[in-house]
Amino acid sequence: MKESILAFLDTETTGLNPEKHEVIQVGVVLARQIQRVGKGPSIEIIEEIDMKIKPSRIEDAEDEALRINGYNEAEWMFAPDLKPAMEVLAKKLEGAIMVAHNIAFDAPFMDKCFERAGVENTMKRYKLDTISIAFARFYNRDNDIKYSLGYLCDLFGIKNENAHTALADARALYQVYKKMMDA
Repeated sequence: MKESILAFLDTETTGLNPEKHEVIQVGVVLARQIQRVGKGPSIEIIEEIDMKIKPSRIEDAEDEALRINGYNEAEWMFAPDLKPAMEVLAKKLEGAIMVAHNIAFDAPFMDKCFERAGVENTMKRYKLDTISIAFARFYNRDNDIKYSLGYLCDLFGIKNENAHTALADARALYQVYKKMMDA
């Protein structure tokens, strides 16, 4: 795992249920771990992925999810369908460890995308959740700590001006992880 690439990943979806709703945008910051003597690894970005995915069942979408994610038909007109999008992601994410903020949300959506597309999920089965890392890191702090990505960005002085777009949130996630892990 020390040599693994970390895939800081965020999804934007048409709702909260991976059985019913779809991923319409995936943002990924791929980072290499660099070993350091006497402390944990530092990390450096090797690639960013910003991919819109054309929804096939927009009628199942929740209006609030589309509003939050900024979905509009014109911007998704030339987005790839699910299968070709997942084929690209499978190649780029092969062997990577998924890192997400609230992995319990993003991982089932990604698993369902790969399943629906009939494409093998090539990421490692290991996953890192930055909410869990934040809980451990700030366990002894006052009860005022919150664990949202926005709160952690504010806490660490990280600007995320395009929150709720997948790549912006993946970039913010990468920065929060670096701060929490002193990477």
